[in-house]
Amino acid sequence: MRRLGAFRLTAVALAAVLGVGMTTGSPAQAAVEWTGTWAASPQAGSTSFSQQTVRQIVHTSISGTSVRLQLSNAFGNQPVVIDNVHVARRTSDSGVDLSTDRVVTFGGQRTVTIPVGSLAVSDSVDLVVPAQSDLAVSIYLPQPTGPATYHQTASQTNYVTSGNVSGNATLPGAQQVGSYYFLANLDVQNTASPGAVVTLGASITDGVGSSSNTNRRWPNRLASRLIDSGRAVGVLNQGISGNKLLADGAGQSATNRFERDVLSQPGVKWVIFSDDPINDLGVASPPPASQLIDAAKQLISRAHQRNIRFICSTLTPFRGSGGWSQAAENQRAAYNAFVRSTDSGCDAVLDQDLATRDPANPTMFLPAYDTGDHLHPNEAGLQAIANAVDLSWFGASGISSVVSLRSKANGRYVTAANGTPLIANATSIGTAQQFERVDLGNGNVALKAKLNNLYVAAENAGAQSLIANRTTAGSWETFQLITNPDGSSSLRAQINGQYVCAENAGAQPLIANRTTIGPWEQFDLAAV
Repeated sequence: MRRLGAFRLTAVALAAVLGVGMTTGSPAQAAVEWTGTWAASPQAGSTSFSQQTVRQIVHTSISGTSVRLQLSNAFGNQPVVIDNVHVARRTSDSGVDLSTDRVVTFGGQRTVTIPVGSLAVSDSVDLVVPAQSDLAVSIYLPQPTGPATYHQTASQTNYVTSGNVSGNATLPGAQQVGSYYFLANLDVQNTASPGAVVTLGASITDGVGSSSNTNRRWPNRLASRLIDSGRAVGVLNQGISGNKLLADGAGQSATNRFERDVLSQPGVKWVIFSDDPINDLGVASPPPASQLIDAAKQLISRAHQRNIRFICSTLTPFRGSGGWSQAAENQRAAYNAFVRSTDSGCDAVLDQDLATRDPANPTMFLPAYDTGDHLHPNEAGLQAIANAVDLSWFGASGISSVVSLRSKANGRYVTAANGTPLIANATSIGTAQQFERVDLGNGNVALKAKLNNLYVAAENAGAQSLIANRTTAGSWETFQLITNPDGSSSLRAQINGQYVCAENAGAQPLIANRTTIGPWEQFDLAAV
């Protein structure tokens, strides 16, 4: 089986291979800046498809005004034909909102053939994507694919069904699967984004220990913290369960996949190297820490050569698990000492060990953070890891972007007009529908209307409608930004603790007067 994980076809190269028109993005699009909002690291699989549609659900980190897809045949043993690709906002289960459905092309063509070991990058798709929302990517596989390149542990239900039905609203009776197939990346255009951070690791990064379909992996939790802080930093999860630093096995080793899964990621500016070495140590004869340290130093050097900041992680405790031994514990301690040392070469340190260990028994997890296998943290432990990330590593907070708010009550954009309250009444975005989102810390934001450069206030301590009429942000102008399970956002006024509502299904002005969140209290936020 040919494995060319780092080979990426340009439009011209792919056209030459196929002898047809270009089947990735056009040369004009190549100059566009893209940032990854979602990724999954490719692995060698065994499942084959033929005359089937695969619908896969991805959860974005940052928002964007356009999207593109990257489809991988990195580990296939024959060219793969992919046809009738669609992307749309997911509603629930396999359902999509057809008003958002878009056909995806490759060099203007609806069909693309991906050679062995290669990657196909789609044309730009005009689709507004909110931060932390679910998209459905549907692909039709008209011919036998051979063993599909996949990502084994999705922690997400995806769908496979017979026939060419990528454009259907739902896929009733579809087979449910727990892996991703061929889909490697979803990228966005977001002019406010400074770039993306790749989280490179093994099962702890991949999401083992978190519930399926809930997006509670620690990289997801980090993405939420970054969005809430006003930083439009994409988070790309490149964890592979069972992965190692030194040896191939469950996926290529971190050393061998570093070019593809980190250095070649769109918009990458940071990498957090997480839990791979735990799997190197969890064997009968663990390698000396010096081997792990030398390999980590090589990764640090390779990242720095590309001007990517390298954030090292200490290794979490795993005493009590089947792979633990005192010899492994000694090497873990030595590796952690290296990471924490001033001459490591690390640009920063995420101390996962300190965040998750039991102070009374530091070679083991804090019981409240243990799934019970003593190797994987539970959801509380994964949150603790995300909370241990210092957000200042990713630049200063503040105005992260200019955003628009579209009410879920009526699908219209919120408008700020001079001297009158905010109301969701616009069908398109102009200056009056644009707001600067200003980070105030601790998950709080203020909104400054671009129309008049004034802050939005919950007038009369929330007893009256919202209006953009303040020159400074105080308690009346402070809102907690809440991300809902479907990716929409809600605003809770600090002054009265009540949620902002598009009153009367959007027919009346916005007012902070609700104690619970329903459709009238939900808004899609998108960078503009």
